[in-house]
Amino acid sequence: MILLWTVFALVAAVSIGLVLRRPDHLSDLYIYRGALVDLLAGRPLYGYEAANGGPFTYPPFAALVLWPVAVLPAAVLEATWLLLTVAAVIVVAVPVGGVLAANRNGGPAGRFSRPLAIAATATVLMLSAPVQSNLRFGQVSIFIVLLALLDGMKVVPARWRGVLVGVAAAVKLTPLLFVAYFLAARRYRDAARAVAAFLACAAVAAVALPRESWTYWAGTMTQTSRIGDLASLGNQSVHGMLLRVGLPSGALPVVWAALVAAICLVALWRARQLTADGRPGHAAVLVGCATVAASPVSWTHHQIWTVLAGMLLVGATGVARRVAGVALLVTMVVSLGVVLGPVSTRPGVQFLFENARVLAACALCLAGFGGVAVAAARSRRRPAGRAWLRVGVAAAATLAFFAVQPLPAGADPTFKAYSLAEVANPRYFFVCRGQAGCAAYGGPEPVTFGTAVEPTKVRVNGVVSAQVARLEYYSAPGGAPRDIPLLAAYPGSRTFSFRSATMSHGRLVAYGADGRPLATYDDELAAAFGRR
Repeated sequence: MILLWTVFALVAAVSIGLVLRRPDHLSDLYIYRGALVDLLAGRPLYGYEAANGGPFTYPPFAALVLWPVAVLPAAVLEATWLLLTVAAVIVVAVPVGGVLAANRNGGPAGRFSRPLAIAATATVLMLSAPVQSNLRFGQVSIFIVLLALLDGMKVVPARWRGVLVGVAAAVKLTPLLFVAYFLAARRYRDAARAVAAFLACAAVAAVALPRESWTYWAGTMTQTSRIGDLASLGNQSVHGMLLRVGLPSGALPVVWAALVAAICLVALWRARQLTADGRPGHAAVLVGCATVAASPVSWTHHQIWTVLAGMLLVGATGVARRVAGVALLVTMVVSLGVVLGPVSTRPGVQFLFENARVLAACALCLAGFGGVAVAAARSRRRPAGRAWLRVGVAAAATLAFFAVQPLPAGADPTFKAYSLAEVANPRYFFVCRGQAGCAAYGGPEPVTFGTAVEPTKVRVNGVVSAQVARLEYYSAPGGAPRDIPLLAAYPGSRTFSFRSATMSHGRLVAYGADGRPLATYDDELAAAFGRR
């Protein structure tokens, strides 16, 4: 146990040191600070935009809670926030470690001692990508998880249960799913207190910040695009995955709503069973995983729930559950798309790895995670050899399925076309620099370009001739084309740059002023993709 806490302290100290060395450290914390400074100066809270383009996206009550952020000296603020984040990790680990220690085959005999289980949980959390992301960006997510977890696990005294969920939801809306859980689990008083606390917090904010409250609840709340590029790989939610699949915009809302409804209903139904079986800890983590899958936006720092789920799976009985837990924890600690990039060049496999976290959260919800210990207690023991065989067959079948799948038409998880504002970045615009260089780089061909190969993407940068009026890129056969901006960065020449993850099926088409194709480039892109 002492060794584990030593590892925890070392990881925390090294992580904090690395965070403070980054030029963009605690960027989200400074968004809160900048927005609140603007608010104190009489400017609109939701009109603020940080230097990196980030706006303030939380409900107005969050501004009241975060008020000290605007007045503390920067050095004090940074130290306090980082230490509070580390402390929150420890507090989260206490009840979850208690569940690990108390549940073996549904009985009181512990697989681990409670102190050992708490130390192990805290250490794994600290190593995980979600906690590292909370530290790096200075995020509130760890504190939201803490409040909802304590309420969901019934750690809070009975007469106050529900209040923490209401307060958490007033700062960030996703914990409102716990109200539905309280109703499903027949914790009606907890649900009522959660709703009352949420409305009370909103009312306090409406009195203190009437203009901001009206702006948020009347429209800003639904503008999820303010949060960032929702199709980027960082958004590991069902919504983000569907955007990366390339689902048509007309079908997206219906498909997303149907999938989210199914995921949440199954998760809530199973959470109700777990609560009735005396497993409120498993139930709370299950509902938390449902918030990760169902929310329109689930950045890495939101995904603490899935790390907790992995710990509970590892602590369960049964080979399949432990293997699933280990696989989940590996997924939550490392980026499979980066680590396995050299061996995942098939589009289907690449898509599996790059969406592994959202797929894992969905699997947890639909498979009824949370009842692993209960289910194990009710099932008959099977020979270990057969269990390992089932695990191996399931894993092989999953990889084989994705290996033969082409990436859905139009999908491209990492596609981005660069703008004129980014021309100065040599990582994006690398084939030529300046007027003379770009003029010399171009040739008789309509398009002259080079490629830069990276672990999870290929960048394309080039110059077009005067006869090219439009440039389009197709990620996959049958997919919609992507317009590639032609940038007049230097007099007498036009350049372009974009990145893509799927150039094995990519096609670049140059069109003339009459709308007819001048040239098509596909073998050249496939060759670049093959060098990965």
